[in-house]
Amino acid sequence: MPEHTFRLNGKQVTVDVADDMRLLWVLRDVLGVTGPKYGCGINVCKACTSHLNGRAVNPCAVPVKDLGPTDEVTTIEGLPATVGAELHPMQRAWLEQDVAQCGYCQPGQIMAAVALVRRVAEEGREVTEEDLDSLRNICRCGTYPRIREAIRTAAAQM
Repeated sequence: MPEHTFRLNGKQVTVDVADDMRLLWVLRDVLGVTGPKYGCGINVCKACTSHLNGRAVNPCAVPVKDLGPTDEVTTIEGLPATVGAELHPMQRAWLEQDVAQCGYCQPGQIMAAVALVRRVAEEGREVTEEDLDSLRNICRCGTYPRIREAIRTAAAQM
């Protein structure tokens, strides 16, 4: 099988897997990174949301062959290191707003929220209701009001 090298949470990794293996399975089954959750496997539920070069992606839809040695994959496990802290401001806001119930979708929710806030900041503006409406991560527990409040709280700290 071919080797694929990329950066994962700040460290270079090489895996020996088929070109068409999806990144989600590489992360979970090969590398043992379980933060990105398997929900649908078809790029719909967004439970696996992680960052690729700082942008939100769904690893269930990314073939590992699309990654190169300089590509940086960040999962919820590596998110605090991006700010040099024990918890990222978004994770702290999640706790302060008591967002999680079952918790299954929360890593993907947090990663999508961080990417959104960063993008909005790059555009030089504040998070709007329309921005929050654009998030499509599914939460079966329905904690959307607390998710939105946590995003607003963290955006002020990021």
